[in-house]
Amino acid sequence: MGRFQIVGATVLDGSGRDPEDVAVAVEDGLITEPGGSGERLDATGLTMTPGLIDAHVHLGLSSPIQPQFSFQLSAAEIAADIFATAGATLDAGFTTVRDTGGIDGGVVTTIAKGKVRGPRVLSCGPVQCQTGGHGYYGAEWEPTELWSGHHIPGLAALSMMSGNADELRGNVREAFRRGASFLKLCVTGGVVSAHDKLTDTQFTVEEIAVAVQEAAARGTYVTVHAHNNEGIRNAVEAGVRCVEHGTDIDESTAALMAAHDVALVPTFAVVEHLLRDTAETGLGESIRDRALGVRERMAGALAAAKEAEVRIGLGSDLIGPAQDRRGEELTLRADLETPMEALVAATKTNAEILGLSGEAGVIAPGLQADLVLWNGNPLENPKLFADPANAVVVVQAGRVVKDLR
Repeated sequence: MGRFQIVGATVLDGSGRDPEDVAVAVEDGLITEPGGSGERLDATGLTMTPGLIDAHVHLGLSSPIQPQFSFQLSAAEIAADIFATAGATLDAGFTTVRDTGGIDGGVVTTIAKGKVRGPRVLSCGPVQCQTGGHGYYGAEWEPTELWSGHHIPGLAALSMMSGNADELRGNVREAFRRGASFLKLCVTGGVVSAHDKLTDTQFTVEEIAVAVQEAAARGTYVTVHAHNNEGIRNAVEAGVRCVEHGTDIDESTAALMAAHDVALVPTFAVVEHLLRDTAETGLGESIRDRALGVRERMAGALAAAKEAEVRIGLGSDLIGPAQDRRGEELTLRADLETPMEALVAATKTNAEILGLSGEAGVIAPGLQADLVLWNGNPLENPKLFADPANAVVVVQAGRVVKDLR
């Protein structure tokens, strides 16, 4: 990888500090002190940020969902869609993602080996779901035990169904055996659901605690898909570390999350996507009706969480084939907060939530050289984040993986 220096760029280091005009040096995959020898990359007029982190992705749902899970698509086509999405994610400036359900361990390994282009991937493997709850897309007549037949070993595995605590413990252990680095449970109904409502709660406190116990035994954590307050409170009581979506979080629930240091990852881009074109995801039009009003309530939840000083990350949750504009999540968050707050959420805070603090998320000596050069200043125009073409140069672990200069 050698040594090189990027000079002339305005640097937003991900910490929230004011921009600086400083050189950034890279050597052997890490950021080092500037100076000395090495190639000089002139970035005059560009803005540098850390590589972005998306804390809620579904690479394994890059094909239209219903056809994928009704055997209408070949494994080859599903694989092609997954790897195309992985490459597009990198090109959009995202050098790390947390996959919250849909891929099996082979995808993580294949990308890590460099056989296909893509970001660093942390994965929960299949999501842990209550029998008949969110995450199940089989036909109503299909027996639950046939659901695992929709998995494609090493490639795609959306969810595992558990009817009680013992089944959940077995499924969690199987997920870890297949390479999961954390766990995700669905503890409420969802927007993109076939058999439940947003107001439903799923899994008991005691059942969720089983997953927390198994995760702790492996030095990792549990995050939960959760929209309503009762489900979130159950999860916090059981000991989870993070909440995805959090659509209806109120002041008291936000205070509870803050008291237990439970993070929140809101997901606005997927709602926008569903409202614009539900059909493209391969889901029925009724899903669009569920999405109506969710964005406004999620904005209220974001405000309540900020007021309570909950740690708030950022996730896009995009599903279906159109996952190339992942950076729209930062643009939407910049409308609700500030562009700087959106950037920090997608870098420093997400690194903390993912357990990568001290490795990635900010531009500082000793950290992994994940860097993006933007065509313009996203603090002045946060819409730049939404168009992958504006990510002119992407550096991942010290390697230039995209260069449009």
